[in-house]
Amino acid sequence: MPLAGEVYAFDAAIVREPSAAVVRGLRANDRGDPDFEGVKAQHAAYVAALRAAGVEVTVLPALEAFADSVFVEDPALVFGEGAILLRPGAPSRAGEAAELAPALRRMFGTVLELPAPGFADGGDVLTTAKSVMIGLSARTDRAGAEGLAACLGKLGRKAEIFATPADVLHFKSACSLLDAESVLVTAGLARSGVFAGLRQVLVPEGEEAAANALRVNDVVMVSAGYPRTIGMLDKLGYNVVALETSEVEKIDAGLSCMSLRWRRKGP
Repeated sequence: MPLAGEVYAFDAAIVREPSAAVVRGLRANDRGDPDFEGVKAQHAAYVAALRAAGVEVTVLPALEAFADSVFVEDPALVFGEGAILLRPGAPSRAGEAAELAPALRRMFGTVLELPAPGFADGGDVLTTAKSVMIGLSARTDRAGAEGLAACLGKLGRKAEIFATPADVLHFKSACSLLDAESVLVTAGLARSGVFAGLRQVLVPEGEEAAANALRVNDVVMVSAGYPRTIGMLDKLGYNVVALETSEVEKIDAGLSCMSLRWRRKGP
């Protein structure tokens, strides 16, 4: 199992440039199509923030055949011990893992594949100091979660499977790690009891989407559109970096899904 700080200590990441097809990306709630130039600008600022936090970022080229391929965390998971190619639950994303595979095999000595027939999205996976939490959702089924747990076991990682509230797209749409002992979480997911033993910091009512923050080394990246959450985290002593995600959010995305992050070096 990782040391406490290792769950957010990263020195390497993979991202993928957004393609023009991103304007047709999947969405559960239609708030209009995102602006392509806006998505590109927000993605570039995100990459710059990762680099400023001390992460070496590998940028993969855009894939015009896959509208959602900028969200690289859904078709794969990465750890210092190795990578896991997943099987996203949305049919339109079925080929994304194969597109990621060559890059992962260049960078990792161990690359596992989710066994058939299950489905699992990386957006349903939260790594804590205790375990790797897998949330069941419309994109991650029981067979996929159990197959992923088996893969994680091969990497020496303990997995736990939980139910995700029906109105939440991905497990991490409603939660994120703030530090080794604390999670930022919506009131709805907090009530489920899945975070027993961790300090739960509730996002303010009306800012539920802010729960998808991203801890990277000594900073917590938060979507800029949620000032009460930013103020709350600032008062709690976190080093907050606000990033604009207004266009990305139109396709049900947030901060964690735009990169694969891991630590290559020792603590």
